[in-house]
Amino acid sequence: MKLFSFKGGLHPPEMKELAESSPIRKVEIPNTLTVPLVQHIGAPCKPTVEVGQQVKEGQIIGETQAFVTAPVHAPVSGKVKKIENALHPLGIKAPAVILELGEGEEKEYMEPLGDDPDTLDPKQMLEAVQQAGIVGMGGATFPAHVKFAPPKDKIINTFILNGCECEPYLTADYRLMLERGEDVLLGTRMISKILGVKRTIVGIEENKPEAIENLRKLAGNSGVEVQVAQTKYPQGAEKMLIKALLDREVPSGGLPMDVGVVVSNVGTAVAVCEAVRDGKPLIDRVVTVTGDGVKNPGNFLARIGTSVQSLVDQAGGTVGTVGKLIMGGPMMGLAQSSFDIPVIKGTSGILIMQEQKEMHQNHLPCIKCSFCVQACPVYLIPSRLSIIAEAQNWKKAEEYGVNDCIECGCCSYVCPSKRPIVQFIKTTKMKLRQLKATEK
Repeated sequence: MKLFSFKGGLHPPEMKELAESSPIRKVEIPNTLTVPLVQHIGAPCKPTVEVGQQVKEGQIIGETQAFVTAPVHAPVSGKVKKIENALHPLGIKAPAVILELGEGEEKEYMEPLGDDPDTLDPKQMLEAVQQAGIVGMGGATFPAHVKFAPPKDKIINTFILNGCECEPYLTADYRLMLERGEDVLLGTRMISKILGVKRTIVGIEENKPEAIENLRKLAGNSGVEVQVAQTKYPQGAEKMLIKALLDREVPSGGLPMDVGVVVSNVGTAVAVCEAVRDGKPLIDRVVTVTGDGVKNPGNFLARIGTSVQSLVDQAGGTVGTVGKLIMGGPMMGLAQSSFDIPVIKGTSGILIMQEQKEMHQNHLPCIKCSFCVQACPVYLIPSRLSIIAEAQNWKKAEEYGVNDCIECGCCSYVCPSKRPIVQFIKTTKMKLRQLKATEK
């Protein structure tokens, strides 16, 4: 069997055994939920509710008139307790609606469209995706309706469903492919119909044989191909997956649509399925709670706005002294300073690691070993970029392609000097955006 892959990358310890055999279970809904009005790339939402107002599950509580945005819905029925700036996973305080759980279960969903993509109108399905507030649930949080409506001069011929889940520890997508394979494939077919593509591929890493077998069996003669990719990080990065499965290279500064491809995550496909078939907005998601710092790692279906503390409590609580709390995986996740942050649409996992001495190790100067150059999947020279960034020569870093970095963390992982290369690069990108904004 041919295994598809790309040049570069690495194979860190997978650590998926901690949670991969744990079936998805619903989280007990806490009495208070903090629902940020910023859960996507694009224009932030403004509240459409007031303090003291009663809301229904699925009701819009945040919206904007911009195209690149996604509305926010009430994850439960209840009462608006506060509207204030609250802790956000991005390390900032952002506007949020604080909901108090009510006793009833009143719902305000959209009108269901049906479950047969062959007979459904693509425009109506796209509208349902937009109204449901669906974003990329692999962590990018780009509004899905924008991705599914490329400019007319971009001819899309292939849709790839990303089932690789190459980030260590995380198993939420794996469990979805096992337990809700029908919904995964139905959502995939719906997206393909919206895009009007000729070819649909599900890409899954070889370390998930049960998921591969299940989706191939369910796909049958539907026309959906299930392709097996080599287990390697960052196989799930969309540019890497496109290169591996189609041997197409997204140009510098370009997007997958520039090579006729759209890529979406497994969780996104399930959300599309629920929006079109059931009229359900995006108000919950599967989250992996894992790491050696949690008692009972597992996969949980949590309402948006549920606190990390509540999730961890339902996973048995912490073990030992917590050294790191990360939202996402260890390679691309964001370290958090508090357990009070809420689950948002892009929360794929909560990783808790016990404190270790090496966590506090200071970085050393670059020794020019070139390990990072060999590992970089997008052909950059991370060592040079980190040195330029340290010198705060932002324009020079741009000349060396810093904006092409996908921030996968391979360079930092292999660096014997423990240099925070990705952090250097992120800072540089931010500074360049600030410079361009000032120039405008």
